[in-house]
Amino acid sequence: MQRAPATMEEQLILKAIGEDCLWENLPKRLQSTLNSKEEWHRRVIEHCIKKRLLWNTCFARKVCKEGEYYEEMMRYLRRNLALFPYHLAEYVCRVMRVSSFKYYCDMLFEVMKNEQPYDSIPNFSAADALRLTGIGRNEFIDIMNKCRSKKIMWKLNKSIAKELLPVEPVEFVIEPWWGVCLVNFTLEEFKKLSEDEMSMIDKICKEEANSFILFDPEIIKGLHRRGLVYFDVPVYPDDRFKVSRLEGFVSNREQLYEDPIEELLYAVFVVSSENSTVAELATTLQADISQLQAAASFACRLGWAVKLIDPASILQESNAPGSPKSLLSDEEDGSHSTMGSVDGIALQPGDALWTENSSPAADYSRVAFVVDANITSYLMMGSVSPGLKSHAVTLYEAGKLGDASIADLCKDLMTLEGTKFEGELQEFANHAFSLRCILECLTSGGVVADDRENIGSISTSNEDVPTKEADYCYGDNSGVDKSESNTEDYEQLIVQEANNPYSKDSNLDPASVDEKPVSLEGKKMKKPRKYRVDILRCESLAALAPATLDRLFHRDYDIIMSMIPLPHSSVLPGSKGPIHFGPPSHSSMTPWMKLVLYSALSSGPLSVVLMKGQCLRLLPAPLAGCEKALIWSWDGCTIGGLGGKFEGNLVKGSILLHCLNSLLKYSAVLVQPLSRNDLDDGGKVVTLDVPLPLKNSDGSMAYIGEELGLCGEESSKLNTLLYDISNKINLWTIGYVRLLRLYKERESDNFSVDDSDKYEWVILSAEFGIPLFSPKLCSSICKRVVSSKLLQTDLSNEHHEAMQDLRSRLREVCLEYQSTGSTARLLYQKEQPEKNSSRPLMTYASGRWNPLADPSSPISGALSDNQRLKLANRQRCKTEVLSFDGNILRSYSLSPIYEVGNRAIEENGKGETEDVDSKEVILPGVNLLFDGSELRPFEIGACLQARQPVSLIAEASAASAAFALKQKVVN
Repeated sequence: MQRAPATMEEQLILKAIGEDCLWENLPKRLQSTLNSKEEWHRRVIEHCIKKRLLWNTCFARKVCKEGEYYEEMMRYLRRNLALFPYHLAEYVCRVMRVSSFKYYCDMLFEVMKNEQPYDSIPNFSAADALRLTGIGRNEFIDIMNKCRSKKIMWKLNKSIAKELLPVEPVEFVIEPWWGVCLVNFTLEEFKKLSEDEMSMIDKICKEEANSFILFDPEIIKGLHRRGLVYFDVPVYPDDRFKVSRLEGFVSNREQLYEDPIEELLYAVFVVSSENSTVAELATTLQADISQLQAAASFACRLGWAVKLIDPASILQESNAPGSPKSLLSDEEDGSHSTMGSVDGIALQPGDALWTENSSPAADYSRVAFVVDANITSYLMMGSVSPGLKSHAVTLYEAGKLGDASIADLCKDLMTLEGTKFEGELQEFANHAFSLRCILECLTSGGVVADDRENIGSISTSNEDVPTKEADYCYGDNSGVDKSESNTEDYEQLIVQEANNPYSKDSNLDPASVDEKPVSLEGKKMKKPRKYRVDILRCESLAALAPATLDRLFHRDYDIIMSMIPLPHSSVLPGSKGPIHFGPPSHSSMTPWMKLVLYSALSSGPLSVVLMKGQCLRLLPAPLAGCEKALIWSWDGCTIGGLGGKFEGNLVKGSILLHCLNSLLKYSAVLVQPLSRNDLDDGGKVVTLDVPLPLKNSDGSMAYIGEELGLCGEESSKLNTLLYDISNKINLWTIGYVRLLRLYKERESDNFSVDDSDKYEWVILSAEFGIPLFSPKLCSSICKRVVSSKLLQTDLSNEHHEAMQDLRSRLREVCLEYQSTGSTARLLYQKEQPEKNSSRPLMTYASGRWNPLADPSSPISGALSDNQRLKLANRQRCKTEVLSFDGNILRSYSLSPIYEVGNRAIEENGKGETEDVDSKEVILPGVNLLFDGSELRPFEIGACLQARQPVSLIAEASAASAAFALKQKVVN
């Protein structure tokens, strides 16, 4: 494992080694540090060994002999149970006569002799040892049990274990293009050769090419078993390869030593593409090309990567659906371009078998579906299908599941259809069913044809009508309660493949989609756009350098699609990257997004934002007296099971004060109070998830209410609300909008009201991406993708503008209300609008406005009813602050002089903005209250323990955030 130099001396030593600096030419400072010339030579050899460098190309050749260098390297590798150095086989295998089989047998014996567990062997070494010796975890345990059964004999003679190890390598796959190389024979070995073996050796010596396919395979395998030949797996800068399943991978510990080749392997698994050469991959990773060739060679040796220059790969690739018809450039070996026909297509001499703009780039759009590690654990749970485990291991260890494996994955997921699950396995079923649905939707291009299976085969019944038994309800202290509802949903969603869930409302003519040109937005397309899908694990992407990640996204993908929810540490493409069906920025993954939606729509639930670091002695209105409340922590941190759920936690009003004080120590909090009338009979909130996009490709509004199966009146109200949302915010993307049902508060409840008029729907949140946790919702989103023809339209304009608009809104809200924002500077007097103002903004120690200097308008008491209605009906002004003095909620109007100053500060702040998305969570620097239509500063100094000055809390919060950012830059 590589580590950065800890001291300046180490950095100078590395620089001197890189410059091949001899002892006599070293600076005096280093000579005094190293003490002697022998110590300098030891450092040079140690560095070259750790980098696995060839003796004749590294600095070590000037300080030691070749034999000494490789002997020391092999001792280092055995000591660390490291991977066999195949790229050094020219000396290690040919001269030293150390075969990879003998090396791993010695390694296994050392582990057994020391009675170390099998997990102590690093994963790549264990996988290679399994390939050659046939000894995996179970075989290792069996040998150890046999040894321990001998009791005293085992303690006295550890060589018993060696007798139980194999004496020759097991059969393994040898590709036709592998090279066959000879070792240095001894005289005794030469005398024991048969005539056939002698002639074969002569042929190897005389032939310019030494590919395995040119020789008798049985004779070559026999020579290999006796250690007389070894195999070379050549990888050249112009070669292309693709990563397949990690069959035979051993999930042991990662290496604790430094090995650049092993560390490159993980990056190669993620960034590899059949469209890119090894040289291009090296450019993408900014890696040494020789080390990258060694890593790719090892992956091919273990069967984890397929080199795309051999005839077998061409024939195999051409049979895959949608694969390129040719995989070579005509500048490479011309003999490969005259192989008759592939997949019924004649390949003539000189035909371009692979060009820069060949079919993968011209006819297909590449999609990366980003998931987290939880998906791999869910697939691991599906032990009923052996193929799922292989896919899960590949996705977890390699970080990527290529498009060639997607069809097999969908087929394996299909085997789960009709199976009933209970408990935690139901979560696996939900994710598996949703995953298959979205993968089939993407690979089909979001269209439906007569001659293909239904996309996802998920048919939602008309049971999405929001009722007291709603599918998505928040339970006490547990976030979304999905255990019972999703079990019923899953049973209802198992339908026959014969029914087409998309044909009813999609208005798609399959015949016209199949071959005829399709006109979209005034532009004619010859045929439907096709998509290739890769699944990427977000943790593996986060391990790449930001510059490498940008090059990967720009080089390989046209669209990035994310699952819901994504971890906060996930990487996002950014505004200049590919199209992203996911969070537009990291701020959109925080409660800032809710505030942006509420402010833009002038509608939403009553919401209170509390700054980090406060400690409340009592709840301010409108939190006081609420029946229950939804709470979110700002950065997703979880304290006692609260705050970490992206859908929020529903807590009782009686314990709300304790819950808030627990969370406010670690994060800012968003709270939404709810009255008894807002809840159903079971004490849960009622929500409705509306799939995106809301509009069709022609700009017309979709009738979402009818698609969700609502009755006529409810459908009409919902469509009106969604029409208003779509006019104020462009949501031309994939995801869903969650609506919350609230009770309509009135001045008087004496007259009777219809049940349909008692409640109203308001927006609660908007999530971008694919919710794999709910198969019904995922199916609804896929339906909308098909009926809106989203994937068949030009996404570069409208989608980009929609996401840019959201980023801009988020940036403005964050800049205004963060600890260094315009509102905080105005309220805490960080900047005075006018220095000579005769009437400054006076505050007490608690931060409350002076009621003698600033007139106020009382709104409601702490325990008053209909607080939402009273806030909505209050007299408003352009610049105001809401304040709770311990008894009454009041509105303070700032005088015009402060309004002018506030505008000046806002204009200054806008000039400082940059179009940069940071992973750092921006915390609010002021308490805020959204009253149902507007977002206002909220002064609650009277509710704080010891009357803490709010300005001091905001200053401490800003200082801690700046310190954390500075520490990250230094590290």
